[in-house]
Amino acid sequence: MPSNAELSAFLAPATTVLLTVECQQGVVGADSALPELAEEARTSGALANIGRLVTAAHESGVQVMHAIAERRLDGRGANSNARLFHAAERLPVQQLTGTSAVRVAEPIRAAEEDLVVRRLHGLSPLAGTDVDALLRNLRCRTLVVTGVSANVAIPNAVFDAVNLGYTAVVPADAIAGVPSDYTPAMVRNTLALVATITTTGDILGCWSRPRRAR
Repeated sequence: MPSNAELSAFLAPATTVLLTVECQQGVVGADSALPELAEEARTSGALANIGRLVTAAHESGVQVMHAIAERRLDGRGANSNARLFHAAERLPVQQLTGTSAVRVAEPIRAAEEDLVVRRLHGLSPLAGTDVDALLRNLRCRTLVVTGVSANVAIPNAVFDAVNLGYTAVVPADAIAGVPSDYTPAMVRNTLALVATITTTGDILGCWSRPRRAR
């Protein structure tokens, strides 16, 4: 864990973006296509912690970005080159463009100034999407990665962020995966090698200052 001074330096509001990954109703909401993952996100406290981080980011002037995975009704442009994609096609809830499934889930409160990036393909919120260009235009240096799942999308986001030159910060209590013991193992054995691992409480402490204009 970094010291408070080190973490504060990483998390300067003017150069930090908070990313929520697939925190959408069809993934972590009450009518999730993946009920086991949704249950883990809620019972572990990860979803509530993401909500707290988003609120604090709004109050302190940190840009919030929501990465949403969705699919066209006709499936045009979607991947079909992995078992995961074929399994997703058979789920009872589909992440279809324009439906409630692809809206940001409670208790996360999206604000008008938040950026929402929607992708129709792949496993990563960054690769092949608008995220990198938007981060550079925002003069982002540090990307705080939250959301689901610790199995696939979160490590993809962290690896891509690091490869693109950003400092990745992961609050370990604001990500979730299945089974429940997989997330701490992923954090300890993989994410800790490439990202700064911290907690929601420590980030909230860094963002407790009054909001400043960008």
